[in-house]
Amino acid sequence: MNRIGLISNIGSFIRLRHQFVLSVAIGGLSGLGFAPYFAFPVAYFGVCAQAFLIRHSPNVWAAFVVGWAFGFGQFIVGLSWINESFAVEAERFGVLAWPAVATLSAFLAMFPALAAMATRYLGGPGPAALVIFPAAWCMAEMGRGAVLTGFPWNLIGYIWGFSDEVLQTTSAVGIYGLGLLTVLLATMPILIIERFRFGSLSTVLVLILAPVIGFVVLWAGGALRLAAADAPANGQRLRLVQPNIPQNQKWEPNQANGILDKLLALSTSGGGDRPRYVVWPETAYPLLFELGRNMPAALVASVPPGGLLLFGAVREAPERRSKDAALLNSLLVINDRGQLVADYDKVRLVPFGEFTPFKNVLGAMKMTVGDIDYIPGNSSAPVSFDGLPAARVLICYEAIFPRAREGDERWILNITNDAWFGLSAGPYQHFLAAKVRAIEAGLPLLRAANSGVSAIVDSYGRVDGMLPLNVSGVIDGRLPAPAPAGTLFGRFGHVPVLVVAALLVTAGTFGRRRPPTS
Repeated sequence: MNRIGLISNIGSFIRLRHQFVLSVAIGGLSGLGFAPYFAFPVAYFGVCAQAFLIRHSPNVWAAFVVGWAFGFGQFIVGLSWINESFAVEAERFGVLAWPAVATLSAFLAMFPALAAMATRYLGGPGPAALVIFPAAWCMAEMGRGAVLTGFPWNLIGYIWGFSDEVLQTTSAVGIYGLGLLTVLLATMPILIIERFRFGSLSTVLVLILAPVIGFVVLWAGGALRLAAADAPANGQRLRLVQPNIPQNQKWEPNQANGILDKLLALSTSGGGDRPRYVVWPETAYPLLFELGRNMPAALVASVPPGGLLLFGAVREAPERRSKDAALLNSLLVINDRGQLVADYDKVRLVPFGEFTPFKNVLGAMKMTVGDIDYIPGNSSAPVSFDGLPAARVLICYEAIFPRAREGDERWILNITNDAWFGLSAGPYQHFLAAKVRAIEAGLPLLRAANSGVSAIVDSYGRVDGMLPLNVSGVIDGRLPAPAPAGTLFGRFGHVPVLVVAALLVTAGTFGRRRPPTS
């Protein structure tokens, strides 16, 4: 290699190193755009800066590096709350807290890195890359929601969580589609600069007005939808119970009776005026549920006369479901005679939380109590209850996965236990994801959380009643109606956004201007 070539390579390495550090910082700041902070400007301009760096990367591998750095910074800030779960059993897992967050962030950063690489490869060194980038980002987020067990947490569209109006966009294109539009708005200023260059007042005005008009259109469309919304809460009355049981007490044998007594007191408060349907959170029942055994008196006494108790519990999987001992994370429904009348088993499980991937190699490394793994349920089909319309049941983690409507479901029931994460950002981000599921499907959401956030949310994402974090109490309310006309996303799912992404990639690829060859 000659001297000039060596100097050029060293210079490229130094520039890339600076871009790497800058991208980590920009990504970290953009992580503050998610709940509960909603620092929208830093998230928006962070994506804008990332698009600029990718556009001006010297090659596809440099784009990969800056994409990975941005993703790593964003995830390690946005997901920092995960370290709280390691404090529940600090003597066993405490030392792994931040290494686990960093490892997960490093893995998830591969998705924005691949989006950056695809952008630079398909778009080349010209402005066509800026047309492709929103589509590539969207496809990478979809991939993140599907690879292995999937982890579609803190998708870029959630930075709009402060605005119910803008979130209405998800009723048409889902959260992935809102993310695509968000990135498209972020690349718009760079496209304007590429097209017009700086140097005149008119260019500056276009640079400012173009994204602002985009924001206004998103907001105004949602405002009109909300103004025309009519979702009366005229269904059956239900009670959501939030017991606020500390996670480190939840499975202590000497705490079981006290926990059941607290659940009973909350379930029966209000005397004869209480609703006929009572909902407890995920794994609220503090014992292993065994059908056919005598149920604790407090459990049966919690069922309203002539009503139902819907509660989360852990139970053993039947032998036919697993060759080894295994558990199910379930929603169980009993009547006032103690009879099990309906059930649902969680389908999407949390790696290292409920089961250990590659257990033969890694050994037992899950954070829930015991060494026995959970196994997934057989079906995510709607569940029917006596006297209530069929519901889509989402247990904890399942609420972060967007999906179209299935069958005759008329509402969403989400039970969860976010006590693992204390007062951190995690429970707020989780609640926002569940709320967006309601808007996407045009279905009301009832959410019972052990330590919060519990809420009744109508089919447009408006909160009718809520219990905040770290309090115990109940919410009594009527089941809101579904959106009368349904939603575009509920009918077609991800098809519209996939079509738009394909069109953007096609336009960017064919519009690419290749540099002249010598």
